[in-house]
Amino acid sequence: MTVFEAARIHMIESQLRPNKVMDDRVLDVFSRIRRELFVPEHLRSIAYVDADLPLGRGRYLMEPMVAARLIQAAAPERIGTALVVGAGTGYEAAVLSMLTRTVVALEEDAELARLARAALVEENIAAVSVVEEPLPQGHKARAPYDVVLFGGAVAEVPSEITAQLAENGRLVAVVKTDAGSVGRATLVTRTGGVVARRITFDASIPVLPGFAPRPAFVL
Repeated sequence: MTVFEAARIHMIESQLRPNKVMDDRVLDVFSRIRRELFVPEHLRSIAYVDADLPLGRGRYLMEPMVAARLIQAAAPERIGTALVVGAGTGYEAAVLSMLTRTVVALEEDAELARLARAALVEENIAAVSVVEEPLPQGHKARAPYDVVLFGGAVAEVPSEITAQLAENGRLVAVVKTDAGSVGRATLVTRTGGVVARRITFDASIPVLPGFAPRPAFVL
């Protein structure tokens, strides 16, 4: 067993299972995807720690537990299509590719998109398309999506992205309404054309650039 294989087992047993990740499909995929491929080389030795890892330029790879619980809440289906907004180096997109039919990894940072493509090739994943476009508009060309996942916290979910959710689709994001607030993992669903929101757990992850809370007006 390699060091990284042992680290993946430890991640499952010490971070995911104790924190209510119970879906065997999710656990299986997290045990197989080589997370070390999706971080800068100098961080590979700590790729499996229970922390957000800095990718540069204000971007982070979500800690495994938060990513796993969000994906579990999204309940991806094998026949579905997923969108990852702020895909970064592509780790969550890689996980979703094993649980859905196709994945669009939306990323506006050219260097992170390049790293994502390289990691996906090394992991032999062909079901993910890395798209370089501004994040707040989503990606209408491949909509609607059965699952939408945000790769970082947001002050609010843009209505333009909610509109790209399919009937019976699920959107998951950590919503952080102001800088000092606790993030709330939120599940957004569309049923019968009606959009509903439900908080699923508390989470503290870095905010995606461009999705930060607006400064409060002070007299």
